[in-house]
Amino acid sequence: MKQTRAITIEVVKAINPGEIIWDTKVVGFAVRRQKSEARTYVVKTRVNNQQRWFTIGRHGSPWTPEKARREAQRLLGSVAEGHDLSSIRDENKAAMTMGALCDLYLSEAEAGKILTKFGEPKKASTISTDRGRIERHIKPLLGKKLVKNITTQDVKRFMHDVAIGKTATDVKTGLRGRAIVEGGRGTATRTVGLLGGILSYAINNGMRPDETNPVHGVKRYPDKKEDRFLSLVEFGKLGEAMTSAEDDGEGLYGLAGIRLLMLTGCRKSEILTLKWDHVDFENTCLRLPDSKTGEKVIMVGAPTLGVLSSLPRIKNNPYVLPGKKVRQHLVGLPKVWGRIKAKAGLEWATLHILRHSFASYGAGSGLGLPIIGKLLGHKDATTTARYAKVDLDPARVAANRISEGIASAMNNNRGGAEVVPHHKREDN
Repeated sequence: MKQTRAITIEVVKAINPGEIIWDTKVVGFAVRRQKSEARTYVVKTRVNNQQRWFTIGRHGSPWTPEKARREAQRLLGSVAEGHDLSSIRDENKAAMTMGALCDLYLSEAEAGKILTKFGEPKKASTISTDRGRIERHIKPLLGKKLVKNITTQDVKRFMHDVAIGKTATDVKTGLRGRAIVEGGRGTATRTVGLLGGILSYAINNGMRPDETNPVHGVKRYPDKKEDRFLSLVEFGKLGEAMTSAEDDGEGLYGLAGIRLLMLTGCRKSEILTLKWDHVDFENTCLRLPDSKTGEKVIMVGAPTLGVLSSLPRIKNNPYVLPGKKVRQHLVGLPKVWGRIKAKAGLEWATLHILRHSFASYGAGSGLGLPIIGKLLGHKDATTTARYAKVDLDPARVAANRISEGIASAMNNNRGGAEVVPHHKREDN
């Protein structure tokens, strides 16, 4: 049944997935919601006796019900005067602001239409990072500018302003949440990279008539990614701190999570979301159905299997590191890590440092880069490494060598790493 009512903000918020509501004030104007959360304002009219649809825009800045209604009236008036609908679309594209373009880009990314350099849809975590950079940096500095008018000088100025902290802020994001935005050269460089991708999207969709990307050719600040790593002495300090924390009553699963990060080189998200179904004890590996770089197999060493074998399973919870909530995984690992690294006197170390340190130890042990890349699940490699065949057996040997060396260092080399027999555990 056709739903007709005056479109208000309350109506827009209450619309259900799959619904379309037609306005009682302007015939042909409607708001619709498909499967996603997005609400979109549209106009339906007839051109040369054929039904045509025109998308005004997604609800949210700059489109409110009143502003979208006025735009619908303008479009219907233009069609009534004989203007071509395709030329109206082109005019609207040319008049799009960077803020509106960013909203469209995020909407397309959420729908799986924005692909990474590997040809895969962006992960939810990546989209979340993009949204943060857009809302905290791009929109405040460039949001009101027209997409067609952005110049190379605008990009250079934008990068400089982010680098010097012009967008720095500290805002409350909820009852207990805070968003601390500091800026800096690294943030500026990475955000300009995102800006380049957004503007490439605009070019592909006819929003920049000259088809030039003003980001291209802009010299960015060196993106000094974290290159520090833990020495064997520092691994020993962490081992002592973890033993002390265990004696003080630190949670079993939090400590296990840190050990698994140290011994596998996995990303934090990969360990936190690891399920028992992903653990292949027989073939000594983790089979991740999804990760930042897609499906992958991670070979693990005997110390890792020892940690996994020691963990009790929680009935009706599929996660290796269960959280306090039913059927949820652990979420407080950063807080546990904060306490451990403070005990060890390594306040500078991040959880991601454990991944760097795993790779560094492997390289220092004489293992080849293709093998280390296989263990870490990297997709980027040199041309030679890209075509190099990496068998699972060498990867298994490498995983053992690295994890046993790290485990030995954490134990301060007292008798080396204990190899614990592994077997499948039954649910409690």
